[in-house]
Amino acid sequence: MYEMQKIEKRFPGVHALKAVDFQVKRGEIVGLVGENGAGKSTLMKVIYGAYAPDDGKILKDGRQVRFDSPIAALKAGIGMVFQEQSLILNLSVMENIFLGNEAQFSRAGLIDWRAMADAARQQLKKVKLDIDPARKTSSLSFAQRQLVELAKVLTLEERVEGDLVILLDEPTSVLSREEVELLFGIIRELTKRASFIFVSHRMDEVLSISDRIYVMKDGAVVDVVEKGKASIEDIQHKMVGRAVDKEYYRERRRKPYDHSKVLVELDSVSLPGRVRDISFKLHAGEVLCLVGAEGSGREGIIRAIYGMITPTSGSVKIRDRHLPQVSPRAAAGAGVGYVPRERKVEGIVSGMSVFENMTLSQQSRFSKGGILNLAAERALARDWIGKLSIKASSELADCGNLSGGNQQKVVLSKWRSGGSDIMLLDHPTRGLDIGAKEDVYEMVRDMCDDGVGIVLVADTFEEAIGLAHTIIVVKDGRMRKRFDCGEGTAPTPYELLHHMA
Repeated sequence: MYEMQKIEKRFPGVHALKAVDFQVKRGEIVGLVGENGAGKSTLMKVIYGAYAPDDGKILKDGRQVRFDSPIAALKAGIGMVFQEQSLILNLSVMENIFLGNEAQFSRAGLIDWRAMADAARQQLKKVKLDIDPARKTSSLSFAQRQLVELAKVLTLEERVEGDLVILLDEPTSVLSREEVELLFGIIRELTKRASFIFVSHRMDEVLSISDRIYVMKDGAVVDVVEKGKASIEDIQHKMVGRAVDKEYYRERRRKPYDHSKVLVELDSVSLPGRVRDISFKLHAGEVLCLVGAEGSGREGIIRAIYGMITPTSGSVKIRDRHLPQVSPRAAAGAGVGYVPRERKVEGIVSGMSVFENMTLSQQSRFSKGGILNLAAERALARDWIGKLSIKASSELADCGNLSGGNQQKVVLSKWRSGGSDIMLLDHPTRGLDIGAKEDVYEMVRDMCDDGVGIVLVADTFEEAIGLAHTIIVVKDGRMRKRFDCGEGTAPTPYELLHHMA
């Protein structure tokens, strides 16, 4: 149904795709895996028309095609559900679903909003999402927005003749297990009309849903694995070119923290909404993990520490002092660093260079008389590029063009290079490959060794148990259970789930 033959793509200093062969059969779900920087994102952009290949052929239903834009690819039935999402948050759900295709609801220059809402409900039914189509998109949870993104792509069913090819870029990265199963059920139902390319770093999910799996490394396809013929370990080995460290979470480096040094204290903090009476202390060298379901309140707690949400009652102290005002500026000035879940929206500034992103939170350090010392900024960036093995052509590279794992390293280095000793990590490994995750885990242990206190919202139960000194389970905005993760005392995933549910 869809085929790529010997696809090549180069950028200045980077050979991104090397003679890539790729096939999708009718009604098939094809997995695509590889480390960050392996070429997956570039390959996807070629498939949906954002990049034109430098060489090679693309065939759709046996006919050679060439897409010069994503619009051209959409007209041919090729759509994409983006990891970082392409929705416009200040528009309604129905406006996002039919963005660019409003003409079907327009008469004499006026839009029939009732007709658009009815049509949007039909699309939302496909993804089993029962929400008001007129609702503003910004009010939805990340998981709900992910399903709206899929509903938007599925409008191709009514607009395009023939079969569809739908790319799913990390569609499950922040979904609960129930939401993942719902999504997988929807995908399997849709294979009667569409084929899917499923990109994920969650190997168990890739193996579960894919008919075949393409493994990429350094811009090339290194293997194609048939369903049921490979284990997670085999695929990970092919991705990274070595065996994965058995000490995955670096548990041996988990040392006792300094109980005498309190960096952050929350005392009976309540937040707008349903977060109530949250109290805990974060100590130097401690990893304190907040575990809970989507919407439990854990993200709000982190944002309150960073000054993005003002508590309705209670207090937040940094090193036994109240900040003069509740704001991110005041928190950052007090040594608090924040790595947000949506790194492309809140973590980096696309269009700015790597060095500009790294020094963004510490401009005064490089400024004299209002003039920035660019040479010093670039020197610092080069140093951290080396320390964290960031894959970038240079410190001048556009941060928005880096892979997700390397963008995450830039965000982490932004705070660490400025001396932040309180780190708030919200899903720091979301969308990262196995190698990049190991790098982040190594950084977490390095920070603890330096006396940094870390509040973590983990991606999985295993990650929370493997990294944390302390785990606090949050349910319906309240603390339900506290676990100390010493030798032989760590909870099981079942115990965490029991208190969450």
